[in-house]
Amino acid sequence: MNGTRKGRPGVSISIVSLNVGKPQSFIYKGKEVPTGIFKKPADDGPIALTALNFEGDGQADPVNHGGLDKAICVYPYEHYSYWEKELGRKLDFGAFGENLTVLGLTEDRVCIGDIYAVGDVRLQVTQPRQPCHKLAKKYDLPELPVLVQNTGYTGFYLRVLAPGLFDRTLPLTLAERHPHGITVAYANQIKHHDKQNIEGIRAILAVRELSESWRASFEKRLSGNEPSADERLNGTK
Repeated sequence: MNGTRKGRPGVSISIVSLNVGKPQSFIYKGKEVPTGIFKKPADDGPIALTALNFEGDGQADPVNHGGLDKAICVYPYEHYSYWEKELGRKLDFGAFGENLTVLGLTEDRVCIGDIYAVGDVRLQVTQPRQPCHKLAKKYDLPELPVLVQNTGYTGFYLRVLAPGLFDRTLPLTLAERHPHGITVAYANQIKHHDKQNIEGIRAILAVRELSESWRASFEKRLSGNEPSADERLNGTK
């Protein structure tokens, strides 16, 4: 199937930065916007990771952000240069609200259900990241969420299978490649572009480890009741 990927465990990825931040508010066009999108690099040294988040991290909207399926947001450092040109500014780590800025793990190289290890910590890929209006407001660029979707430079989410002390100086290592091989890039393609690809939707739904929110969305698409694009952008991060 197009978009699937095979691989073997043992491939290591560099963690460029580990970023955390508690919810805060900022004023956008006269209105207060609560958000957890502002992340900054954490201090050096191991940091506690629970099933829900890193120590010092949090979400302002727990209904749509965070939770077991979206405990950690990951963004590839490879995309930073592209967005710096598009936005006309230098970007600091955590620019997209991600907890982990990584090198060597773009959307076409990671699959839904893959398991990664950092020391004794075990993490699993659950879904692509779907940016919302808060990213647009952060950069005062209303079309930014759609640009992110169209490029496919979305990043992705992880659930925590085995919590513990997280040492960012250790490599992020592929421990287990999911046998279905459905890449994050392929999931993005079916979600945002090839929307009527029923075979693709069913292949994604066949991945048991897919997040509950994306599973519900694809099931609604099959039944013809999927939310509109505006509803998705305004309700999910």
